[in-house]
Amino acid sequence: MMKMNFYPKLYQPFHLVTVSPWPILMSFSVMIFLMGVILWFHYKDLIFMIFGVFVMVLCMFQWWRDVIRESMYQGMHTYKVIKGLSIGMMLFIVSEVFFFISIFWCYFHFFLSPSIEIGALWPPKNIIAFNPYSIPLLNTVILLSSGVMITLSHYTLILNDKKFSMDTMMITLLLAFIFTLFQYMEYKEASFTISDSSYGSIFFMSTGFHGFHVIIGSIFLVVTLIRMNNNSMSWNHHLCFEMASWYWHFVDVVWLFLYLLVYFWSFSG
Repeated sequence: MMKMNFYPKLYQPFHLVTVSPWPILMSFSVMIFLMGVILWFHYKDLIFMIFGVFVMVLCMFQWWRDVIRESMYQGMHTYKVIKGLSIGMMLFIVSEVFFFISIFWCYFHFFLSPSIEIGALWPPKNIIAFNPYSIPLLNTVILLSSGVMITLSHYTLILNDKKFSMDTMMITLLLAFIFTLFQYMEYKEASFTISDSSYGSIFFMSTGFHGFHVIIGSIFLVVTLIRMNNNSMSWNHHLCFEMASWYWHFVDVVWLFLYLLVYFWSFSG
């Protein structure tokens, strides 16, 4: 007689996710945060929003802690699982790319055909655009240098040189901090605000969301550095590092388009 396999899940390479409280708790924390945002808009009350952010960060921390445990201690992340997680991260980055494409689409609409309401000019009259050869160019060099550093850190990790890999990762984080600081200084020196015509709205929307992505990427890199210091990565098993580097290179590429279109093209046009 043919022997029946009554335990197929023991012989397949995929990770069957265990019961977890974090998805439902995360959804409630996001709801609390958004309700807090509404209360902040209408009544200038920050308490509910701050509580929502606290609960959301707490859920994220414990959820990702469980994922790290499944990967490092339980051995659940097989090559099949790693491939699936990699595809998921790639699709997430693609969704972020389309988010910025929508912003660039809006920019092209106003730049190529400025309406009469803004004087048929781009930038509109009385808007003093930033000089692309000053802080924006410096920030471009800084961000591209950080991309080189994280690539070097990745290759040295593959070569099993942990110290050099951590050193270059710290240089990447330092460059990210300097970039964010310079962008903050640029915002303080701006002669226009987000409410000054369509140019101000597009400028602060595009560069501001990019800066937000830089901050998220920096947090991603900090967590990666902590895990490297705790010896939770090896030369052939470092998916967290690869995802962080993909995200950082995405931030680099988006900034290049922002610099060429929002800074350089507007100034020269």
